[in-house]
Amino acid sequence: MDKNKAVVVTGIGVFTSIGCNRDEFWNSLIAGKSGIKRIQAFDPLGHKSQVGSEVLNYNPENYFDRKETRKMARFSQLASSAAIEAVKDAGLDLDNEDKDRIGCVIGSAAGDMTHLEEQQTRFLKMGPGSVNPLTVPRVIANMAACNAAMVLGIHGPNLGVSAACTTGTHSIGIALGLLRGGMADVILAGGTESTMTPMVLDAYASMGVLSSSFNDKPESASRPFDLNRDGFVMGEGACVLVLETLEHAEKRKAKPLAFLSGFGMTSDAYGIAAPEPDGTFAAKAMQLAVKDAGLKPEDIGYINAHGTSTKVNDKTETLAIKKAFGDLNIPVGSIKSMIGHTLGAAGAIEAAASVLAVHYGILPPTINYEFKDPECDLDVIPNIARAVKIGAAISNSFGFGGQNGVLVFTKG
Repeated sequence: MDKNKAVVVTGIGVFTSIGCNRDEFWNSLIAGKSGIKRIQAFDPLGHKSQVGSEVLNYNPENYFDRKETRKMARFSQLASSAAIEAVKDAGLDLDNEDKDRIGCVIGSAAGDMTHLEEQQTRFLKMGPGSVNPLTVPRVIANMAACNAAMVLGIHGPNLGVSAACTTGTHSIGIALGLLRGGMADVILAGGTESTMTPMVLDAYASMGVLSSSFNDKPESASRPFDLNRDGFVMGEGACVLVLETLEHAEKRKAKPLAFLSGFGMTSDAYGIAAPEPDGTFAAKAMQLAVKDAGLKPEDIGYINAHGTSTKVNDKTETLAIKKAFGDLNIPVGSIKSMIGHTLGAAGAIEAAASVLAVHYGILPPTINYEFKDPECDLDVIPNIARAVKIGAAISNSFGFGGQNGVLVFTKG
């Protein structure tokens, strides 16, 4: 590893249905705790899918005054709060830092669909002149990164990424490139999403990608790689990692949680929703990430799978993993079994899980695994966490449109 280009993770801020700080999130993961319940944001009666993974123990006024809170959409509130928590977790004293050298790359797949739907209804009912003047800055997806920078007063590179379910992963990968390129010393990177609305739920259900067989047993609904999986569960959440050059971390005597060592990205260029059936380009993204990290396939001790719990995606990811790693029997887990699919936040939350797996030497389980699917014959770490000291882990994300992103984390 070229020490001059080494990048480390020194802090994590995370908000999910199973925890609103790093320790709570991690302890819930390794305990196999599910955060999936009947949807509470609205009455889902009549919807095909009625379960979701919501951040229920979050109050934005713990972080912002009432005026600031009103200006920010929920996805931006979650992202900005996660950025604050990440800075705190990293022990980063912004008052003693060059804020021109601290950047922010935080993405969202959808932005604020709740406000958009509300204002559309208002406009159709009341006509021109009735739309809230804050609609545009609330709705557009780049405002998560912008609001986080405003809250923290940081002036380095700022970017809002939108890459469907690969958003969080691409945000972290782009941040890695910016740090390696010398454009910043520290970057807050991650993803955020809050799209729990009746229309969005119905839109995904209409595509046939949501679980609908477990409405009476919400905690059992997300079951990646299980034979009886029937779709993913809508989720919300946010996660921000503090990434910094090793040189900067050493100067301030910070203790890294892990190294961010590699990133790979490809495009299926195949379909608007379905992945390329053979997993060829998903596999190539994994291979590129491992190569970028200067590692060999046998160095990888854990794969944090995209693992959506849909029939097609889990089968295709299995094929991709086998193409990338051959006969190596690497443990493969999906934390979506516990928190559902948080869309633009998924890659960042799963990156955090991968960092902590490397740091603590514990692999989170894939819960709800009951019946083996011959087409998904992987070691999926079924139902119980596994204590295994590993040197490197990869985190997969594969989004609509065929956008593939893979991160590699290694132990310091």
